[in-house]
Amino acid sequence: MGPRFAGRNILLTGAGGGIGAATVARLASEGANVIATDITLAMAQDAIADQPGQHAALAVDVTKEEDWLAAIEQVRASHGHLHGLVNNAAIGSIATVEDETIENWNRVIAVSQTGVWLGMKHCAPALESERSSIVNVCSILGTVGGLGNSAAYHAAKGAVRTLTKNAALHWARTGIRVNSLHPGFVGTSHLHERFGGTERHRAMLAGTPMGRLAEPEEIAGVIAFLLSDDSTYMTGSEVTVDGGWTAA
Repeated sequence: MGPRFAGRNILLTGAGGGIGAATVARLASEGANVIATDITLAMAQDAIADQPGQHAALAVDVTKEEDWLAAIEQVRASHGHLHGLVNNAAIGSIATVEDETIENWNRVIAVSQTGVWLGMKHCAPALESERSSIVNVCSILGTVGGLGNSAAYHAAKGAVRTLTKNAALHWARTGIRVNSLHPGFVGTSHLHERFGGTERHRAMLAGTPMGRLAEPEEIAGVIAFLLSDDSTYMTGSEVTVDGGWTAA
């Protein structure tokens, strides 16, 4: 039995760090041809550097339709079609309902919500209909109130949660599966740089029954499962990977 993703082409957004980079490495290790995208080309290139296999790096601003159209045109020219899509790109904000600005609200919604819709919209025609999988990386903050702040991020991820279910029903008989992944707090370098040692960091740990943050590789492993033929009877599902946060 060969690698699970041998010969499969998978496009991933937000490839430049954290969950994205870990997922590129995991998929490459299992034989996938990864089309790694990020708003900064150099970050996408770094993600595929030294990975085994045939990969491509593209600069994609997920909020811009013209970037998506250009990316899909390149994918069709170089790979023919896609077998998977991982909508991972997102930005956050820790502002509360009162403190958030309209400018920042609109930006968070554009990247973390609208970018997911645009990804599905423009990648769908390139997806092989027999056994394709879309994974929308959501968050436990799309299902629970979290720490009472991050209003824009909660709104965006809550929308992605139900958008995923809607798309799953829309494509249920076509062979395209759509599931959402809901990580808890993940110990990326960005999180540690921004919040390490702060009250927010302590609150993340205190609310996680396992008492630690997730490693990006732990999230990448579940993404790989949802993309693979090991999950062929799953669509419209919410998969929570949160160290017990939402069970408490």
